[in-house]
Amino acid sequence: MPSEPLPPNPNREFILSALRQNTRLDSRALDAYRPISLRFPSDPDTYGQTDVRIGKTRVLCSISCDVGAPYPDRKFDGVFSITCELGPMGSPSWEIGRQDQTEIVLSRLLEKTVRRSGALDTESLCIVAGQKCFHLRADLHILDNDGNLLDTATLALVAALLHFKRPDVSVEGEEITVYDVREREPVKLTLTHTPFIITTSFYPSQHRSDHDLIAVLDTTLEEEQCRSGSLAISLNRHGEVCNLAKYGSCGLEGLSVLTAVNMALDKAKMFDRLVKERLDEDEKMRAEVFGRKGVDLSAENERVMERPVG
Repeated sequence: MPSEPLPPNPNREFILSALRQNTRLDSRALDAYRPISLRFPSDPDTYGQTDVRIGKTRVLCSISCDVGAPYPDRKFDGVFSITCELGPMGSPSWEIGRQDQTEIVLSRLLEKTVRRSGALDTESLCIVAGQKCFHLRADLHILDNDGNLLDTATLALVAALLHFKRPDVSVEGEEITVYDVREREPVKLTLTHTPFIITTSFYPSQHRSDHDLIAVLDTTLEEEQCRSGSLAISLNRHGEVCNLAKYGSCGLEGLSVLTAVNMALDKAKMFDRLVKERLDEDEKMRAEVFGRKGVDLSAENERVMERPVG
């Protein structure tokens, strides 16, 4: 499997020298993010799709659902799964059908951050206990990777979950009816909290000591290839930490971890505000442009007309 080419030693030394002087190649502050773009689909009947860009890094997320049987040991819960697709479009070193370390880390941390933290209330996906439930699936496609992939992916995933609406259902006896969006307004998912992954990269200082590391946020791919280690912090806007994942060879003291958590909290609040602003804009756009204020009963009338009489 081909690997991502490492920057030449002169480039590496230049990046490290700049960071030791609190300078980056793109003139950002050490804790500043590149421009962030979050877009939802313009189709009024399409929910749960996001296109997120942080700098040149781009991730698409699509949420889909169908009706199926629950797990035998989770009779009162629906099913939620996350899949990540890394291909040559995102990076020349990625191959379709072959997992590399990036895909393993990305899938594992998204699972821990969103699914295992209980961010999505899976009980709300239950239709009939032990018989039928919604199977919810999140598909993430990495279109371009220029660093900080974890932050971009989790922003795309959480925003897609908040934007998605499942079909409404009704149960009468043993009959389950799943309504089309033209019959009944779809139902939003129930999220207990909105966690985000904020990644802090660490670089050796002039003294090259673990006691004096340089902390940097939103690193580019070239900056990531020069770092000594990183700390991926999963937390929500209330400061509740869901998961910590440390990678690399450098050691981290408690003070460095606390500093990274405080930095991550500010960015998690920033992500949360951004998602809410874009959701509000999307709701207004749908109401004004597409006139989604009423419910079209034509599909329900067709269903009634198709039922046999007597």
